[in-house]
Amino acid sequence: MFGRLRAWKRRHSLLVDTLALVPLAPIALFSVLASGLPAERGASEISAGGVLLLSAALMIPLVWRRKYPVAVFAIVALVSFVQWTTHTITLPINIVVLVAMYGVAARRPLKWAIAAAVVTEFGLFLAMVRNSGDIVTAWPTSSVFVMAIWVTGIYVNMRQRYVESLLERAERAEHERDQQARIAAAAERTRIARELHDVVAHNVSVMVVQADGAGYAIDTDPEQARRAVQAVSSTGRQALAEMRRLVGVLRDDRTSAGEYAPQPGLRQLTDLVEQVRASGLPVEFTVSGSPQAVPEGEQLVIYRIIQEALTNTLKHGGPGVRARVLMEYGSSDVTLTVTDDGRGASAVRAEDGHGLIGMRERVSMYGGTVRAAPHLGGGFQVTARLPVGQTA
Repeated sequence: MFGRLRAWKRRHSLLVDTLALVPLAPIALFSVLASGLPAERGASEISAGGVLLLSAALMIPLVWRRKYPVAVFAIVALVSFVQWTTHTITLPINIVVLVAMYGVAARRPLKWAIAAAVVTEFGLFLAMVRNSGDIVTAWPTSSVFVMAIWVTGIYVNMRQRYVESLLERAERAEHERDQQARIAAAAERTRIARELHDVVAHNVSVMVVQADGAGYAIDTDPEQARRAVQAVSSTGRQALAEMRRLVGVLRDDRTSAGEYAPQPGLRQLTDLVEQVRASGLPVEFTVSGSPQAVPEGEQLVIYRIIQEALTNTLKHGGPGVRARVLMEYGSSDVTLTVTDDGRGASAVRAEDGHGLIGMRERVSMYGGTVRAAPHLGGGFQVTARLPVGQTA
């Protein structure tokens, strides 16, 4: 309700400011009645029509006091000064000078507020010179009332600026929060894309190789074809299980870790190598150095790098290719070297752009490096170094 009211006031600000002047109407009426009273010392009388014109000249500019407070104060002060120079009596409606001064103090910087207060005090002094014989007592007393209104305007100004700063900070915080959410969403999409690429590319490549083998052997070696089809079925189930895990995580953030299979790590490397061997690619897997504790996140990186390198060998190595995987534990890092003796530089590796980019992104997250290039003497080699422990 209050929000609608504020929105209506913003749309009809001129009407609201005009209606706010209604309380000044009785003062203008009292000024008309006061025009028939005896004139002040040294002042000239003014007719009722003149009072109406003077009241209009003083009140009408106040309609725009919110939008142009300095200009409105200048007009009201100038009209009042002309009134004083023409020896016209001071009227109750002259109080609008204080309203205009309050508008400057409440809506403009301090220097304008001080200037408005000085002009008002000067006008008050001129009025006191003409209207009061005891200016030493009357002027300070009236100045207290003027200063009270001025201080109130200054307080309202400070309050408004404080509220505006709070709103600005809230908007900035909301913008930063939305920006952080977009960055987090982009990072999550990249992570999911890497996972999907690794899962789909590896398992589908194995299935394609096995299906091709089954097609070649179905007439000459039915048993071999049967084993190949079983390997296709097993690999497909594994791919579905990993896809189910990924989709489940995406579908419900509250899903407990026990509902889906954990991320693969170093313990699953043997199963990975056996799966690749079963697809027809001879793989030699060697571990050297003293094994040390590796965080789960880095275990996943190691697994995915070996998986992607062997998948690329399956896809591009050509017939009769062999692969060698060497995992070396250092004092503060783990080095992976995956080498094949396939077509190497002659193979079109550009198709693996997403896989190689995924490798670099995974390794860079832990401050490691990766290099993928044709191997001297033929074949292709992927070398990755991953810091572990405190170094990472």
